Parts: sequence; structure tokens; C-alpha cells
Amino acid sequence: MKRMLSRTFATALAFAIAFALGVMLITLQPLQAQTFSVIYTYTGGGGSAHAIAGVTIDRHGNLFGTTGWGGGDAPGTVYELQKTNSNFVYSELKIFGDGSNGAFPWDPPTIGPNGSLYVTTNNDGADDGGTVLNLQPPANICRSISCPWNETNLYNFTRGSDGGNPQSGVTFDSHGNMYGANVNDGAGYGVVYEMTPKGSGWDYQVIYTFTGGADGANPDSALIFDAAGNLYGEAMTGGLPGCQGFGCGTIFRLSPSGSGWTETTIYSFHDGSDGSEPSGGLIADSAGNFYGATSGSDAINGGTVFELTPSGSNWTFTLIYDLPGAGPGPFGGVVRDSAGNLYGATWGDGAYGDGNVFKLTPTGNGWTFSSIHDFTNGTDGSNANGGLAIDASGVIYGTTYDGGAPVCGGCGVVFEVTP
Repeated sequence: MKRMLSRTFATALAFAIAFALGVMLITLQPLQAQTFSVIYTYTGGGGSAHAIAGVTIDRHGNLFGTTGWGGGDAPGTVYELQKTNSNFVYSELKIFGDGSNGAFPWDPPTIGPNGSLYVTTNNDGADDGGTVLNLQPPANICRSISCPWNETNLYNFTRGSDGGNPQSGVTFDSHGNMYGANVNDGAGYGVVYEMTPKGSGWDYQVIYTFTGGADGANPDSALIFDAAGNLYGEAMTGGLPGCQGFGCGTIFRLSPSGSGWTETTIYSFHDGSDGSEPSGGLIADSAGNFYGATSGSDAINGGTVFELTPSGSNWTFTLIYDLPGAGPGPFGGVVRDSAGNLYGATWGDGAYGDGNVFKLTPTGNGWTFSSIHDFTNGTDGSNANGGLAIDASGVIYGTTYDGGAPVCGGCGVVFEVTP
């Protein structure tokens, strides 16, 4: 529901609060020999419900995630699935509800340089603009389902010039500085911010404010760095005219300079075969190429997967695949394994219209597409809203917003796909 709500919810917050240069040949292939299984079913109440985001994997193979609801009527949780042999043990690290420290986390936790968790929330805080929190494990071992971690509120967004209502997590640079994006600000277009450690606290500053024009608006995905220290991200709306007047979104770069940061729009979506509303952030390969996804397109409406290749001072956009289905497509972007295969999960594509997990395999003359699992809205879940995560052995993890346990009307699941 994260990016499905993005245009209506986030844009309501924000505004009230090239065709592809080369289309590669794609062929359909039968289901691959990869195994789908559910590793945890959200139960509501004390077991969380409705994951808006995917999960983060630590170096031990433990999973960390957030949900939009859970813990009774609480507006969200932070949880851990601790890997024990081939099983996972669930525990709740934070149950939101006090308001001052935020509510409704919309992205998985970020594991910081010190191994603790950093979480953004979309709402509440001092001015209902959301927060940035740090969670650290307690000194004593916890052996119950509710295992609260020590919490520090690092920043309360005001929805003024500092921005507000983040729908993405944070990214660290090599110096321990933290960067993120907000879909909202005083003008309604969003900002990119930097937080720098200072003593026992953090200094906060906005490094770019979107105008809603050619630069885009409402950035709702995590940022990534290139080797030169430039930041890249996606703006969900703005850019070229179209998409009900909101603009169809952009890919942008922020380059550090002596006077601050310089913004460059490296691609604007047309709502044609290239897609619209880029979601889930970008990933990079070793050659510096970027891969990403959009949640919509005018050709089939199931979303698209694309590649951006650096070419001198410019970038070449290539449509990898226009996903089949009624959509929406992948809100969580794509991940890439060591063989160069791309994986994603959709909200409404698939054989039953309840979403699917798909794979795109590079071949000599293009890419081959396969649906690994079509959600049925049964115990397997439905409506995958967050992104996927992949571990060192190639196992893929993700979440669904709906389906799973009938006791709460379908609170969603955490799943894995094994090679």
C-alpha cells in the first residue's frame, strides 16, 4: 500500500500537506526451479500487521522489518526475525503509540555503522511530520516476544522548510553522515536532508528543496551514493507534464560542491512505455549502471523495469521490461543477484491479480521474464508492497501487505524464495 497510496496519500500530503531508447527482446519462460515459502505470518495484535515495507538483512542473516499496524491498535511496529538454524524467531523491538516518537514507519530499518537500527516514521512526532529514530539492543538478553530496544528520537520533522512525512529510510556515507528524503515540505514538493553527528546529538540541514518542476517532486525512496560521492534518488511526481497533472516522476542526482549540492535531473518519465511513478529506489552494478522500477505504465499498466547507463555526461535510458498485469507494479524496486538477474514483487500483477514475485534473466539478446510466485490471497499472502532483500547465498526475502492469517482479515506474511 506504500506506493499505491503514494499518489493519493503522499501527494495529498504534499499538495495539501523518453520512450525507451532501446527496447530489449523479452521472452516468457516457464516457472523457474526456485522455491517460495512463508517464514512468518503476521497475526495482528501482538504480532504486527500489514507490512508497508520489506525487510533488512544483517550479516548474521537476521531480518529486521516494520509494519504499519500491530500491537493492539498501535500505529506500527519494528520487529526482528532472528535466524536460528533454518528457522526464524519473531520478536517486537518497538511498538509505536506514544505519538511523540512517531507512528507508521513506511520503510525497513537501516543498519547503521555501529550496528544499531535507524527508523523513519511517516507521521506523529512534535508536528505530525514524522521522526528519525535510533534503536539499540538492551544490555540484557530478552527471551519473550516483546523485546523493546532502547530508543532515541534524533529528529522531529515540522513539515515546514525542513520537510516531513518521510516514506523512505536513511543512507550513510563513509563518514557516518546520514541522508534521507521527505515527500513533503512547506511548499508541498519535498526535500533531501543530511544529518551529521555532533557530540551526543545530530545536526540537521536540508541540502535540496524540490520545486515541483523539471526537478520532480515528492521523493519517496532511499538514496544511494556512487563512487564519486554523488547522491541519486527518485522523485515520485513532477518532471514532464502528464500523469493527471502531477508529473510522472524523475531520476535525480545531487553532486557535492563548495557551496552545497547541485541537482541534475538525469531522466524524466513520460507515462509512456517507459512507465510512471518510479518507486523503491535505484540499485547499481559494478559498472555504474542503475536499475529501477516504476509502479505504472500506459502500455500494460503493470509497471516497468528499466536501466540507466552512464554515457559521458549523459545517461541512456533502456526499458528492460513492461510488466504484464493490471497493476500496480513493483512499489519496492528491484534487487540483483550475483549472476545479474533482477527480482521484484508487485502489488497487483500476477495470475490472480494479487501480486507476484518475478525474475528477469539477462540473455545474449535481451532478458527473459518468469513469474516465480503468483500470490493467491490465501496463506501465501497478497499485495507485496515493499521491496525485496537478497542475502549472500542468493535467498530472497519479502513481505506482503495482505493475505496470510484469516484471523485478522489477512495481515500479510514474510516470505522467502530459495535458489
